[in-house]
Formats: sequence, structure tokens, C-alpha cells
Amino acid sequence: MSNEPVLSPLGQDAPSAAPARAVSRRSALRLAGAGGLLAAGGALLTGCGDDAATGSTSTDPSTAPSSASAAPSTGSAKVAAVDLPLVTPAGHAPSSRRATWSQQFQADHGWSAAGAGTASSEANDTSMFITGSQSVRVTTDGSGRQSYVRRVGMPKMDLTGKMIRLTFRVEDVTHLSKLAFYLGTGTLANNFHWQFHNHSATAANYVQSGEWVVVHLQWADVAAAAGSYDLSPVGVPSTTSGFTDMSFAAYDNAGGPVTFHLQAIELLPDTRTTFSKGVVSITFDDSYASVYNLALPAMKAHGFAGTMYNIAQAAGTSNYLTLDQMRSLQDSSGWEMGGHAFSTAAHNSGYNQLTSQQVDTDMGQLRDWLNANKFSNEHFAYPHGSFQQTSDGIPVDRIASRYFSTARSIIYETVESFVPAMPYRLKALTGLNDGTGTGGEGLAEVTGQGAKLDRCAQSGDWLILCFHELVAGAPSSSTQISQAGFTKVMEAIASRGMPVVTVAEAMKHYS
Repeated sequence: MSNEPVLSPLGQDAPSAAPARAVSRRSALRLAGAGGLLAAGGALLTGCGDDAATGSTSTDPSTAPSSASAAPSTGSAKVAAVDLPLVTPAGHAPSSRRATWSQQFQADHGWSAAGAGTASSEANDTSMFITGSQSVRVTTDGSGRQSYVRRVGMPKMDLTGKMIRLTFRVEDVTHLSKLAFYLGTGTLANNFHWQFHNHSATAANYVQSGEWVVVHLQWADVAAAAGSYDLSPVGVPSTTSGFTDMSFAAYDNAGGPVTFHLQAIELLPDTRTTFSKGVVSITFDDSYASVYNLALPAMKAHGFAGTMYNIAQAAGTSNYLTLDQMRSLQDSSGWEMGGHAFSTAAHNSGYNQLTSQQVDTDMGQLRDWLNANKFSNEHFAYPHGSFQQTSDGIPVDRIASRYFSTARSIIYETVESFVPAMPYRLKALTGLNDGTGTGGEGLAEVTGQGAKLDRCAQSGDWLILCFHELVAGAPSSSTQISQAGFTKVMEAIASRGMPVVTVAEAMKHYS
């Protein structure tokens, strides 16, 4: 059994197109607000209970999507009864992957809400939902102890070749600490544990206030095992079938209460049949010239192609790629040229420091620049990984959805999946380096036994790596990696027989 400290599932802490009506661009973005959810297919699902156009309570389950990724994948995104115009072409929006088992928490669902840290709960809350006519609501007591929604003693379930899809909403994340999920038997005495969100007070968070969020949990993400369950040295679970118990758990930070709504727990096929050994995307931010000089030879040795997220105004300046080098990467080596920012000033400040109009303008100019230079133009990475709200309160990922088919973050709490749970918050591991005292993640985080590559290879999952600058000698910051260290990572991928695809290629598999 893993000796990693775990969170007890028993409720106690363990040891350590044209718009339908006239609306300005900014007004449409503000109407989207933070209450919507961009799920697989690029569609927006709005927070519910009340119909935004009429003010009436929604009671007809047939009008709601059957799951968080069952919304239309074409046309324009519905935002509070207003069609928000999309600038992008059709692109390669991922198709919805249908659940093979689904709990939507409608009447008589049989789940209980409790836990030592629970102040109040409502198992049939009709005030907030996106499916049917209700969800489960739980409010924690501000003590830092566990609150949960769970059911035990269900018919045995086989999760071989499956991943778990969670759809939930946290009303205010100010006091949120972490979210976890448990799967097991024996009233969870035997369990596998996923800790899928640790909330940061400073960095961008996958879970934000007042949003419906979708998370996929895969076998590569299991944090620990307890009871009769175990994880092998390379992260293989001792069993993937026979489960009867499930629990969704939340912890506040002991500074105040947190209210969450749970809408769905579902099982859906994973991607092992497509990528039996997992798949890796190697991405680069900022257009550093060292990628061409140092990374390209190491990748060519194994036939790997990467995705470069470019800063348009940096092209041709000191230490950055020229347009000719970008074209060579794309046309001669099969690389993808994506977007990172148009202006260096916008990149350096981060979109969350700009107004929505400034962000919209920068993304529009970036898209035009990609088109003008005949680069691939569907995929984007946020400067500094920041997709929070702009300075005037508009979610940056809502603006990104106007121009691009996906947007990559630098959040890495779970590996990415096919299809992505939220295509405008693609997850990536960044800061990988072989420096001393530089921070970030050591190479062993990816290449070591039972680390990220082994986990993804065993579970058929999608690992997105994010690099910035390569150096010939020793790195001096967490955004640098030596050529020797980078070469070791490429060799580790190749030795496991894992395919490498660009982000665009990955999305085409499931469009």
C-alpha cells in the first residue's frame, strides 16, 4: 500500500455566428459571467434554477443537457439567452463522450450529504442545477474538516477502461482548501483516493467561484490506496472492478464556510483503446530561439513534433524565433504554431491584469497574425496560465473561446483526458527542469518509476508538458531546462513507446 499521507474518506482528517439580438461585444461577455461552463464541444452551460430570459424556474428536465458535455458542439455559445458570436471557424471541437453510468442527483437518488465538517445540506436542492430540476447542496462549517456526498452498498461496478466525470459548483472559493474523491468497498474502508483540487490563494485555479466545473478522474491520477487496495511501484491499482462505494469530499480552509453543489458523477470510457501506451504533447511557450537550436534536434531524433505557442511581437527579436524558423518548424518538421499573445506588453502583464476590451483586442490581433502567416491557428495558451477574470470582471477563458478551439493552462492537478473536460482549461505540467535551487519540478516527477510517464502509459492518458527556454548549461530558473535534461525527457518518452502528438493532432482524434 502507498505510504503517502492521505485524506480519510470517513469524514476525519488523516495524518499528515450572428447574435440573436443586438448586444455589444463586452455586454455579451459580461452576460456570460462566471456562472457558465465551457464543456467538451466548446458549449456554454449556464448556471440554473432560473431561466435567464424569462426569470421563471426551469422544471422540464427535457430542456436541460443530459450531462456536462452533451451540449451542441457547433454554432454559437448560448449565454443567458444571448448568442455570443464566435470568431473561430469550426475547428476541432471534441465530440461528447457518452457516459456508461450516470448519477444526476434527481429525486430519490439515495445519496447522503454529511461529514464532520458539514453545517447544513439539502439532498434535493431545486435552486441551482444544470441537469434536470435539482442538485445536492452542502455547506461546510468552517472547521477544515471533511464534508461529503456519498453512497455505499451500490451494485458492484467495473471501472476497467473507464474514467470518472464530476460536475459541480462552488459558490465562493474564498475559503476552499481542497476537493477529493473516494472509490471503494466496505463503507470505504478499502478505497482509492483522488485529490483533484488544491486551492491556491494566488495562482489561477481550475475551480473558481460561481462556475459549474467538469473534472475527469483517471487511473493515472490516483493519489493513494487504503485498506485491501494497493498501488504498484509504477502506479497500477490492485483492482479496477467490484466497487460499491463513492464519496465526493470537500474541505474548507478553517477560515470560513464553503457551499458547493454536486450535479453529476458519471463513468465514461477512457482512451486506452486509442492510445494503449498513453500519449504526450510537448508544448513550448514564448517562442524562444533555443527551442529551434536545442530542443528540435533532441525531438527529431525520435520523430517527435511539438506545439509552439507564440508571442507575435517577439518574433525576430533578440533570443526569439524568427518567422522563417517558425515556418520551418511547421512546414519541415510537422510542428504546430499556436498563439500565446499578440503584444509582449499584454503577455508580460497577464490577461487578468487587463480589461476585457484589451484582452479581446490582443486575441483578435493574435488570431489575425497567425492567419496572415499561414500558421495553424486553432489553439492557444494563456500568458502565465492566467484565465481568471479580467480587471473588469470578464472570464478570460470566455474571451478565448471566441477565437480558439482550445486554450492551455499551466494547472496540473490531474492529467488531461480525451475528450478534455474543459477545453479552455487544458491542463499541463510546467516548470520541469534539472537545475539546482531553481524551484519547479525535478525530472523525476516525469521520468521516475511510477511518475507521470509511467502512470499515463499504464492508463492510456494524455500528458501535456509545457517548456519555455532551453539552455546549453545549467538552468538558472524554473522556466529553463538544460539541453541534456530535455534530451533525457525525450528519451524517457521514447523508451516507453509513447506516441507524441501536437495539441491539434490530439483534438482531431476526437472531433
